[in-house]
Amino acid sequence: MSNADIFVGEVIGTAILILFGAGVCAAVTLRHSKARASGWIVIAFGWGFGVLAGAYTAAPLSGGHLNPAVTLGIAVDTGEWGKVWVYLLGQMAGAMLGAVLAYLVYLAQFQANVRSEGTAEGIDEGTGEDTEGGTDAGTGEEPTPTLGIFSTIPEIRNPVANLITEIIATIALVLPVLAFGLTAGLGESGITVLIVSLLVVGIGLSLGGPTGYAINPARDLGPRIVHTFLPIPNKGTSDWGYAWIPVVGPLVGGALAGLLYNAAF
Repeated sequence: MSNADIFVGEVIGTAILILFGAGVCAAVTLRHSKARASGWIVIAFGWGFGVLAGAYTAAPLSGGHLNPAVTLGIAVDTGEWGKVWVYLLGQMAGAMLGAVLAYLVYLAQFQANVRSEGTAEGIDEGTGEDTEGGTDAGTGEEPTPTLGIFSTIPEIRNPVANLITEIIATIALVLPVLAFGLTAGLGESGITVLIVSLLVVGIGLSLGGPTGYAINPARDLGPRIVHTFLPIPNKGTSDWGYAWIPVVGPLVGGALAGLLYNAAF
């Protein structure tokens, strides 16, 4: 694979991943979305489908890493570092592009992220009853913080615990990804990407509760940068004080997974 193929493949694949992932978070979070408040299971499957679409698309060009932690784990295992920088550049560029695309898909909803009044659309002005998922007349609804659509936020802010969570969750991703390569016929069948997608869904359901399971530095950092500059009304903080954890944790986890795989297999 040439450097150009790798870069283009990772940009496209990672952009698709983030489009689906940030898109499902926007769908569940924003007012005036038909999927609002549909829950964590929907988010987990949305991200899994993002991996499915992104990795299958990128695979012929770059192998479909879409994740610096995966790239690092493979490099640690194989000792091949020459193209790592190309993968990382493509993944970051793709993550930022995907975040912008998700913003554009939900542009009207983001622009409507202002305090709703009791007589807003969806409220019967005569009775005050909610007719389309609005709020009671006269009470209104505050704007929705939007960082969680783009990046992860811990439920309990404890840097040590949050870092440990991200390290373990990333090992749970990268070690099986490396091991899938040993399964006879799995790669040839083309089903590996589907299994990895289901693995990501499982990680989200089982390990995502504490931090939102970044398990991918580009997936968190790229959209966080985009969130900083997007003209979203009442968007809230981009929380740069926390931003190092979903970068360092997955990188450590990916490296540990590569070392463990190399030692055990």
